[in-house]
Amino acid sequence: MDLRLPRLRGPALRRPRRWIAAAAAVVVLAGAGTWTAVASDDAPPVQRADRVMDMGDGVDIDTSYFTAGAGSDRRPAVLLAHGFGGSKDDVKAQAEQLARDGYAVLTWSARGFGESTGKIGLNDPEGEVADVSKLIDWLAKRPEVQLDKSGDPRVGVTGASYGGAIALEAAAYDQRVDAIAPAITYWNLSDALFPNGVFKKLWAGIFINSGGGCDNFEAQLCEMYNRVAESGKPDAAATKLLEERSPSAVGDRIKVPTLIVQGQSDSLFPLGQADAMAKQIRANGAPVDVDWISGGHDGGDMEADRVQARVGSWFDRYLKDEAGVDTGPAFRVTRTGGIDSTDGAAQLRGASGDTYPGLESGDHAVTLAGREQTFDNPAGANPPAISALPGLGGAGGLSQLSSLGVGVSLDFRGQYARFESSAFGSDLRITGSPKVTVHVESSTDEAVLFAKVYDIGPGGGQQVLPSQLVTPLRVEGAKAGKDVTITLPAIDYEVQEGHRLSLVLASTDLGYASPVTPATYTVSLKGDLQVPTAPAVTTAAAPLPSWVWWLPLAGALLALALLLTGRRRTTAGPPDPELAEVPLQITDLSKRYAKSADRYAVRELSFRVEKGQVLGLLGPNGAGKTTTLRMLMGLIKPDGGDIRVFGHEIQPGAPVLSRVGAFVEGAGFLPHLSGRDNLELYWQATGRPAEDSHLEEALEIAGLGDALSRAVRTYSQGMRQRLAIAQAMLGLPDLLILDEPTNGLDPPQIREMRDVMIRYAAAGRTVIVSSHLLAEVEQTCTHLVVMDRGRLIQAGPVSEIVGSGDTLLVGTGSPVDEPIVEKVGALPGVASAAVAEGGLLVRLDPDGSAQRLVVELVRLEVPVESVGPHRRLEDAFLTLIGGNA
Repeated sequence: MDLRLPRLRGPALRRPRRWIAAAAAVVVLAGAGTWTAVASDDAPPVQRADRVMDMGDGVDIDTSYFTAGAGSDRRPAVLLAHGFGGSKDDVKAQAEQLARDGYAVLTWSARGFGESTGKIGLNDPEGEVADVSKLIDWLAKRPEVQLDKSGDPRVGVTGASYGGAIALEAAAYDQRVDAIAPAITYWNLSDALFPNGVFKKLWAGIFINSGGGCDNFEAQLCEMYNRVAESGKPDAAATKLLEERSPSAVGDRIKVPTLIVQGQSDSLFPLGQADAMAKQIRANGAPVDVDWISGGHDGGDMEADRVQARVGSWFDRYLKDEAGVDTGPAFRVTRTGGIDSTDGAAQLRGASGDTYPGLESGDHAVTLAGREQTFDNPAGANPPAISALPGLGGAGGLSQLSSLGVGVSLDFRGQYARFESSAFGSDLRITGSPKVTVHVESSTDEAVLFAKVYDIGPGGGQQVLPSQLVTPLRVEGAKAGKDVTITLPAIDYEVQEGHRLSLVLASTDLGYASPVTPATYTVSLKGDLQVPTAPAVTTAAAPLPSWVWWLPLAGALLALALLLTGRRRTTAGPPDPELAEVPLQITDLSKRYAKSADRYAVRELSFRVEKGQVLGLLGPNGAGKTTTLRMLMGLIKPDGGDIRVFGHEIQPGAPVLSRVGAFVEGAGFLPHLSGRDNLELYWQATGRPAEDSHLEEALEIAGLGDALSRAVRTYSQGMRQRLAIAQAMLGLPDLLILDEPTNGLDPPQIREMRDVMIRYAAAGRTVIVSSHLLAEVEQTCTHLVVMDRGRLIQAGPVSEIVGSGDTLLVGTGSPVDEPIVEKVGALPGVASAAVAEGGLLVRLDPDGSAQRLVVELVRLEVPVESVGPHRRLEDAFLTLIGGNA
């Protein structure tokens, strides 16, 4: 459950100071501590001091202190907290980076974690929160820490999950805290674990186990958990205890600049927790920005690099007083902008607003249809419906699958009611918490329901539960019937044209405790589903699918950049008329590594490609293949040598690049559009006449068939690859460059891709393919260029490179008996002989020859029909590069 905040850095103003008396003194054990220098190639070394601090009552807290750079300049401090179940070691890398960015950084293992002692108190004000104040006392005594007055250091607090909550509570209890950046955390722990009076049993169990078991918690917390877990229902004492340990209990005291980073993929601490947090702190008069990231406790992309930069900017603005720093928009949400055609990963882009819209902005009424419905809560609440599966995090979490249009939820017949809308006539973006009012009756005094809204695809074949989130609710007094307004989980999700919304009210859910007594529930609608749309939040323009989409455009943009910055571009030389019909000639091409005078990615490379060839570019990792292709595309500039395409020198924006098509890193497609629409849209973006696209010819070569009319999101990986190559073939470029075109494809798809390349070159055009699948290269390519460590090892026809080995296949008209095989193996110049399919496999000694072998075979009356080289490309490749694949 330890979801960690990414490394923090970056630049950002500051607010007036508040003062508070210092807390109890901190006794430092182990003398001055243990100091360690953390090296870095291009930044000052980081000094680390490990100390154990006595918090009193027998509790020792293990800490690490990080600083960088020499001199007496004072700097702000940052307290960096870890997540639940972790320790200070989890945030070491972030601490080192913050130190390099000009902060004094103190990390620590909270009570009951790592090497620290004491019982886990769930951020008890008299335990973990008091510890933070003592850590601030210690920072105030450091000579390198900036002070606002004696005993009051300039300090920010940040952390994720459990660490995010301590950041909030530290700001509430200690007014010396100047800025905070809590991430994927809770505002009210009672609401998080007992939402609407329903016990979130799976997450609560994970919570206890992550802490090492119930005995590692304070006695009253352990007793509370055991009591609720046994009854399946939170009582008033349990609710009160968790509320007292929550930031919400002291929310009116948090008056410092706060950056709230919350996860959309989070059934533990959903977006509603961040909403309550933002509203209270803003009401206190403090600056607040809200950022909804793609990931969360249920997995997904945590956007480490972007969050790292934003949190760093926040601290620079409010701790370093850097007024010019851009801290980002008041509200930002990450949205899925398509699927990468090569690896199936979600492509993320941001939407933002000048103000935080909350969860109820721009309500849109959606009419639901459905009669009154009756369903059962089964005995023992089994089998339970499935929504989220807590603990299955990481990049492949179930909530991330739902963002990609994959449904993984399960409801059991007879255990739910369903109400559906009609199909939407246009796309609808939901941003916030939908609401609906229903009438509930139960055969018992109370009902426990689980409300969720599904996205139903055309024909009803696919249903997706956005972010795998549900709203549990306990309805007291349901036997007499009761109207209930349900606030559904906050989401950011687009319902596409032709889809429908479906409200489901289920009696069970795997993640929660339901009544074990059988009951019958009856529900009916009392109004429309109110869906928030946040109209003031606008999505950033979709990024170009790839830098290889439109190379001339890329060159033009680069030329414009050079012009605007006053840089002079070297004028390309005149074309070489003798090379006017040669697709590619590379002469003495070299490229050094950045910041290196004598280390080369490519060095003195020369080769030539003719019309009609399919050239395989081979080499182990680090051989320089991709660097060579980038120079060929005009995307990076060589340090030496010459690249000529049809006689023209290659430079950024060179007109001859319009004769080049490329598939280098995979194209990104709009998933809701058909394959044909994607290709037509791409060609329109080039600005070239439609008739020049040769769309039909490219599609025929690519062999996409009827799939062109389907939405790209329905494509298999192989279909996406072929669509991407069809895109590269638009305009029928004379030179087609393909970098790993078969990545991620299964054998039948690889065979189809091979046929595509062969068909394209058959018309006299030229294909260059870089691939690590040697067997495919051997069957597809006519010529090879083998590179290693940036240099040319060998170039020539495949048959010559493969056929230069020492093993011959002797074809025979009939099987050869074993005694004859032994005689062949004993012949002069023969190292070994063995039976092979269709004949004999004969390996020659260095002094052996094929001519002498044939003479001897005839003498032995072997029925020879053919003699030829027998060596796979893999054997030749490994021989050429010395086995360094």
